[in-house]
Amino acid sequence: MEDTILVVNCGSSSLKVALFDINLRQLTSALAERIGKSDAFARITGHSRDIPLQSGAGHRDALQALVSAFRELSLLTSPPVAIGHRVVHGGETFREAALIDDSVRQAIEDCAGLAPLHNPVNLTGIDATTELFPDVPQVAVFDTAFHQTLPRHAYLYALPYRFYRDWGVRRYGFHGTSHNFMATETARLLGKAPGETSIISAHLGNGCSITAIRDGISVDTSMGLTPLEGLVMGTRSGDIDPGLFEFLETKDISAESLHRILNNESGLLGLSEKTNDMRTLSELADQGHEPSIVAIEVFCFRLARYISAMMASLRELDALVFTGGIGENSAMVRAKTLSHLHLTGFAIAPSLNRQHGNKTDGRINREDSRFKVMVIPTNEERVIAREALETSGTVSHS
Repeated sequence: MEDTILVVNCGSSSLKVALFDINLRQLTSALAERIGKSDAFARITGHSRDIPLQSGAGHRDALQALVSAFRELSLLTSPPVAIGHRVVHGGETFREAALIDDSVRQAIEDCAGLAPLHNPVNLTGIDATTELFPDVPQVAVFDTAFHQTLPRHAYLYALPYRFYRDWGVRRYGFHGTSHNFMATETARLLGKAPGETSIISAHLGNGCSITAIRDGISVDTSMGLTPLEGLVMGTRSGDIDPGLFEFLETKDISAESLHRILNNESGLLGLSEKTNDMRTLSELADQGHEPSIVAIEVFCFRLARYISAMMASLRELDALVFTGGIGENSAMVRAKTLSHLHLTGFAIAPSLNRQHGNKTDGRINREDSRFKVMVIPTNEERVIAREALETSGTVSHS
């Protein structure tokens, strides 16, 4: 097997791994889900059999099992030349990917208070691959790094300044690898240099965020101190009135319970009282299920409102770009969202929208649309592989 790059993405209860060759062609990928549960499981893309995981298997166990399976299938016959890790929160410490050493590891740990569900498991992945491949350079690629270009007026909250000065309370933004990919891929499809391209990038999945990218850099984004702020998401509420906290105290809902509700029981799931899956919601809405109809309406309106808000940070707009599981696959969400934006001049072609842009280099807008509208599949793992290759100093042999 040729030289490979291993990409590791540890989520709070899942693990994604992917293998790329030195030219950034993806060779395979694998997913482990329900980590820590009795029914944890894993599978490799393109292979019919599941990878057995013991009951309650953690991230370390799942990663070791998947690496062993890669070896058994001759997908990984020698150590990778570099390993890239998705790390959710880098605070203000990291503006770009970093080669992991003791000081970088400690800095990631120091940011754990800002992402308690993610940074600790990101470190578990780093430690596990260090044990498996002690001589391979490891690179941390931060969700927040792409947004470190936000201007002060975009990242500060109107709170006592000491909160920022002493505790780092500010808007950080997330999904940076996806928005970074959108910036470069959209520029390529438009035949422009990334530094000359300005877009609004809407990453819509179970987690959702939107970013204004001016001349190739992030200048505003919807997520904040944590990934809870901003758009309506699968199970997260997005923006709420902070006065809700005081009100719910009178209903005997504890801070711990409210944290769980806002992160795990709200969003599309909370509004529909059925599911956080947009495909299922669409089917239910077509059957007349009123809560599902409401959930979709709120999701699309809030997205439209944020699209308008992002325009305040741009001098020009080359394209509005949809990506992520919902953004790429739901023609209904795209159409319903843009139906709220008459004054902006967006106009999509229904036939192109139904095709998801696959036959038009991503474009789904009508010719008379004031701005281009595009659908571009994201590839966060490829961005991480590229950053790992570049940051580790590994040179292509091709």
